[in-house]
Amino acid sequence: MRERLGLLVRLLKRLSAPLYWWYEKRLEHEVRTVGKLPTHLGLILDGNRRYARAKGMATELGHTMGADKAKQVIEWCADLGITHITLWVFSSDNKSRDQAEVAHLYRLFAEQARAMAQDRRVHRHRVRVRTIGEIEQLPEDVRASFAELEQATQDYDGLQLYIALAYGGREEIVAAMRKALLARAQAGQSLEQAAAELSAEDINAALYAAPRPEPDFIIRTSGEIRLSGFLLWQSVYSEFYFCDAYWPEFRKTDFLRALRSYQQRQRRYGR
Repeated sequence: MRERLGLLVRLLKRLSAPLYWWYEKRLEHEVRTVGKLPTHLGLILDGNRRYARAKGMATELGHTMGADKAKQVIEWCADLGITHITLWVFSSDNKSRDQAEVAHLYRLFAEQARAMAQDRRVHRHRVRVRTIGEIEQLPEDVRASFAELEQATQDYDGLQLYIALAYGGREEIVAAMRKALLARAQAGQSLEQAAAELSAEDINAALYAAPRPEPDFIIRTSGEIRLSGFLLWQSVYSEFYFCDAYWPEFRKTDFLRALRSYQQRQRRYGR
C-alpha cells in the first residue's frame, strides 16, 4: 500500500510539472508587462530552522539550503531588473541562539561570501555587495570574507545588494542619531543646539549604507506577520507581503505572486 501511494505521488508530480511550468511562465509574463516593479525590495529570510525540523533534517542543513535559496532569489531579481535588494540574514537577537548553531552560521556566512566573490553570476550582473549592521561584532573570518566581497564588487553599477548581518532596526536608528549628533558637535555646535536642530534628513544621511532608496516592498517568509525590527526607519511607507512558505521552499511562483500583489496596490505615501 505504501509503495502504491509513493508511486501515485511521483506520478502526480510528473503530470503536474508541465502545468506548473506554464503557470510560472504566465505569472512572469504578467509581472513583466502589467505594472511597475519595486525599485528596492526588502527580504526577511525566515523559517530555515522550522523547515529543517518539519523535514526531519539537521538545523544546519536548513540554513545551508536557505543560503542557496538566497542566491537563487537574487538572480530572479536581477533578471527582472530590480535594482536594490536588502536581505536580512542574521539579526542582533540571533546571536543569543544555541552557540553551536551560531558558530555554524558564522562559518556559513564566511563560506558564502567567499563563494559570491568568485560567482560568475555576481560579476555578470555587476552586483555590488555591501553589508549593514553591527559588523564589528562578528568574528574576524566573517568580517574579512565580506570585506573581500565588498572590495571585489565595489565598482559595479548593476544590482545593489545589501546584506543585513547582526542587524537590528533599533540599533541602526540609535547609531544614526549618535553619528548625526557627533557630526554637529564636530562642527562646533553645543549638545543643546545639535539636539534642537536635529532633523529627519540628518538621520537619513547617517543610516547604514546611506544614501539608498527606501524599500518599496518587503517580503517575509514563514507565515510570521511582523517586521521584527527590519528597516524600521526606512519602511514607513513600504508595502508588506507575508508568505506562508518557509524560506528554503520559497518558490519562484511565490515570489511572482508577491510582486503581482505589489503591482495591484495603490501607494499613497500617507496622502
